[in-house]
Amino acid sequence: MSTTAISTTAISTRGRAAAAAAAGAVLTILVVITVHPAPVTARIGSTPLAVILWAGFAAGAWLVLRLPVRWGMALIVIGGIAVQLAALSAAPQGSDDSYRYIWDGRVQAAGIDPYQYAPAAPQLASLRDPFLWPAHGPHCVPAGMRLDNSTQLAAPGCTRMNRPIVHTIYPPVAEAYFLAVHALSPAGSGSTPIQAGAAILAVLVTLLLLYGLPRVGRDPRLAVLWAWCPTVALEAGNNAHVDVLAVGLTAGALILLARPGTLSSSTGAGFAARPLRRPVAGGVLLALAIWTKVTPVLVAPAVLRRRRPVAVICAGIAASVIVYLPHVLAVGSGVIGFLPGYLQQEGYADGTRFLLIGMLVPGKWAFLTAFAVLATVALAVLLRGDPDRPWRGAVVMTGMALAVTTPPFPWYAMLLVMLVAFDGRVEWLGLALVRYLAVSSPLPGVHVPVLDAERAGYGLALAVVAVTALIRWRRGRIAEPPAPATVPAASPEAVPVAQ
Repeated sequence: MSTTAISTTAISTRGRAAAAAAAGAVLTILVVITVHPAPVTARIGSTPLAVILWAGFAAGAWLVLRLPVRWGMALIVIGGIAVQLAALSAAPQGSDDSYRYIWDGRVQAAGIDPYQYAPAAPQLASLRDPFLWPAHGPHCVPAGMRLDNSTQLAAPGCTRMNRPIVHTIYPPVAEAYFLAVHALSPAGSGSTPIQAGAAILAVLVTLLLLYGLPRVGRDPRLAVLWAWCPTVALEAGNNAHVDVLAVGLTAGALILLARPGTLSSSTGAGFAARPLRRPVAGGVLLALAIWTKVTPVLVAPAVLRRRRPVAVICAGIAASVIVYLPHVLAVGSGVIGFLPGYLQQEGYADGTRFLLIGMLVPGKWAFLTAFAVLATVALAVLLRGDPDRPWRGAVVMTGMALAVTTPPFPWYAMLLVMLVAFDGRVEWLGLALVRYLAVSSPLPGVHVPVLDAERAGYGLALAVVAVTALIRWRRGRIAEPPAPATVPAASPEAVPVAQ
C-alpha cells in the first residue's frame, strides 16, 4: 500500500472517530437534558425528547460499529462513563425504588433481617430520618392504618418510599448489595451513593462485555449497544435500579457457559476429562443473578441447552440455598416478601396487565394464555437453541417475555439490552424504547390513555421484530447456494443435472 493510501486511510479513521466522539458528546448532553427535563419538556414534550435521545444513541452506535476495534473500544468506555456521569447529575427522576434500597440497607446495618418488618412498622421507627421520611413526603401512612397482611398498626408518617406498609420484594443478593452500598455511604449522602453504585456497575458490565465478547466469537464493538443505550444511562446512573447487578452476573454466566471447551465431544469421548469449573461457575453466577432480580430466569432455557445442564442446575441450587438459608432461618416463609401482592397489584394475577394478549383473551384466561405462550417459547429455545450461542435463545425468550407481559416499567428491559449486545439484533431494542414513548402526556397539552399508548407501543415493537425476522430469513434463503445434484451409485448411466 502506498504512503498516500495509508495517509488517506488514517485520515478517514480519524474522521469517523471524531464523528463518533461528537455523537457520544451529543448523547451525553441529551442525557443531562433528560434527567433535568422541566425546561425542555415544557416546550416540546417528553416523547419528542425521548425520540431525539434514542436517535442520538442509534447514530452514535452506528458510527462506533464502523470504527477500527481499538478506536471503537476506547470510545465505548469513554462514552459509557460520560453518560453515566450525566445521569448522576440529578436525583432519580423516573422511579422511587432507590429509596427502598437505601432503607433496606439501613435496616440490615441495624442487625434486622430485611424481610422481617415493613418500613412503616413501629419496630423500625427509630431508623427514620428526614431524608427518607420527610414531613411532607409523597407516600403517607395515616394513623390507624394496618400493615399489609397483619393486624398490627403502622407508625404514621410520610416517606419517599413507595408501598411503605408492605414487606420488601427484593431477593437476598439484592439485599446484600443494598447493605454493601450502605456500608460505603457517608452519612447524609442521600441517593448519590446508590446511584453511583449502579453507574459503576453499568461501566463494569461494559468492561466485561469488551473482555468477554471476543472470547465467545463476538465483535467487542457490540458493547456500545449496552454502554451508550439510554435505558442503561437512565435506569442505572439515574434511577439506580438493581437490575444492573443482575445483568452483570448474567453476562458473566453467558461468557462462562458459551466459551469454547464447555461442550463435550459429540461421541462423549473425553467428557469426564473436561473440567466442570466453567459450568459450575456459570450456574452459580446465573443463580446469583436470579436472586438479585428474578428476570434472569428467562436466560435459563438457553443455557440449559448446554451438554452439562446437570452441573449448571446443581451449582445454581447450591448457590440458592446458601443465599436464602440465613433469611429462611430468621423469618421463615417471610422471605417471599411482597412478591405475590406485587403481581396482584400490577394486574398479572387477574390478567389485566397482559395488554396485547388481553385484546384477544379476556380476564384470567389471559394469564393462562401468557403462561402457555412463554412455556412454548422456552421449550423451543431449550430444544432447538444454539448451544454455542446461548444469548440468541435468551434474546428471543426475554424479548417475548416483555412482549407478553408488557411491563409498565422501562428498567425491566435492561436484561434485553445486554443480550442484544451479545447478539447484535438491534430490532429487539424497540421493546426497550416503548416505555419512554408511551406516556400519558407525550406533547404539551396532549393527554392520552397510557394503557392504550403502551398497547400500541408494544404491538408496534413486536411487529418490527417479526418483520425484521422475516426479512433476515428470506435473505438467508436467497444467500444459500443450491444443493449440488447427486447421482445414485446404482445408476452409472445417469448424467448429472446441469446447475
